[in-house]
Amino acid sequence: MDFEIPESLRMMQETIRRFVKQDLEPISDKVEEEDNIPEEIVQKMRELGLFGLSIPEEYGGLGLGTLGECLVYEELTKTNACFRSRIGTSNGIGSMGILFDGTEGQKRKYLPRIASGEWTTCFALSEPEAGSDAGNVQTAAERDGDHFVINGLKHFITNGDVASLATVIAVTDKKKRSRGGITAFVVEKSTPGFYTGTIERKMGLRGSHTCELIFDNCRVPVENVIGGEPMIGQGFKTAMGVLDKGRLTMGACALGAAHKLLELCVEYSKERVQFGKPIARFQSVGNMLADMATEIYAGRQMLYHAAWLRDRGKMVIKEASMAKLFCTEMACRVADKAVQIFGGMGYMKDLPVERFYRDLRLYPIYEGTSEIQRLVIARELTKD
Repeated sequence: MDFEIPESLRMMQETIRRFVKQDLEPISDKVEEEDNIPEEIVQKMRELGLFGLSIPEEYGGLGLGTLGECLVYEELTKTNACFRSRIGTSNGIGSMGILFDGTEGQKRKYLPRIASGEWTTCFALSEPEAGSDAGNVQTAAERDGDHFVINGLKHFITNGDVASLATVIAVTDKKKRSRGGITAFVVEKSTPGFYTGTIERKMGLRGSHTCELIFDNCRVPVENVIGGEPMIGQGFKTAMGVLDKGRLTMGACALGAAHKLLELCVEYSKERVQFGKPIARFQSVGNMLADMATEIYAGRQMLYHAAWLRDRGKMVIKEASMAKLFCTEMACRVADKAVQIFGGMGYMKDLPVERFYRDLRLYPIYEGTSEIQRLVIARELTKD
C-alpha cells in the first residue's frame, strides 16, 4: 500500500495552508464578530479555484478527486469553519446532483458558472418534517404542461441567502414518494415565486448562514428536472447519491479542526506553568494529549483510505458513513479535552478553542446525523 500523497496534491495543500495563514486566520475573529465573510476574501477564493475543486476541468473546475478535496478541506478548517462552508455547497451537495445525473446541457449551462464562483449553489432538501427522514419532504411539485409548479418551505439551507442556484428536492407523486415519487430540480434564484426567508440564528458557524427558502407557485420548466424528463421521480436517488462524498468531506473538516486543536493544546501545555512546571508534564494532561493524537491518527487513516477507494471507483457507502461517524464524534471529544486543558481560558471567547467547541458540535448532525450513519453501517453489514 502506498501512503504517499501525490506531489500535485501536496502543492495544493501548501497553497491552501498559506492562504489560511496569510488571509483567513488574521480576520477570523472579525468574521466571527460580524457574522460575515468579506467579499474580497470570497474573491480570493474564486481566484484560487476553490469553488470548482470537484468540478471536472472540462467544465472549468480543478477536477480534484475525493482525496484532494479532503486535503483542501482539512487545511481550510484549521481556522474559522465558515470559510470552508462558503465553498462547500458549490463543491458538494449543491452541484454534485447536476454533475452525477444532469443532462449534458445542464452541465454546460451551470457547472462553469459554479466552478468560477460566479454562482454559489445550495441544496434544498431539509424541511421542518424532513430532516433525517429525507423521504418525508412536503414541498410539492405539480406538473402543469411543460412546467412544474413548486410550493413549500425548506429550512437549514446552507448558503441559501447567497446562492444563485438551488438543487431542490420535491414530491411529484405522494403515493410513491422515495420509490419513484420524488424529483430533483435545478432552480435559479431569479425564478418568480422563489424567495429567501428567515436567516436562522445558530450556536456556531458564524459567517456561514443557513436560512429558509420559500417556494410560492414557483414555475420551473420540465427541462430543469435534473437529468431531464426521464429522471422525473428519481430525485431521491439523486439526493442520496451526493451524500457519500459529502460524508467524507465532512470527516475531513472535523479532522482539520481536531488537528488544529491538538496543536493549540500542545503549545499551551508547554507554556502554561502550574505548581512550578509546565502542565504538559502532568500525567493527566499528557494522557489527554496522547488520546487526542491517537484518535486523530486513526481518523486520518480511515478518511484517507475511504477517499482513496472512492477515487478508484469503489462503492464506499459503509466506509463513508464510518469515516463521517468516527471523525465528527472524535473531533467533538478532542474539542472537549481542549477546553479542559485550557481551563478557564478555554471557555473565553478571547481564544479560538471556545469557537471550535461550538462549531464542531454541528458536525455529528448535518449531512447525516451520527444515528443515521450507524443505521447505514448496520444496514450495509447485514444486507444480503
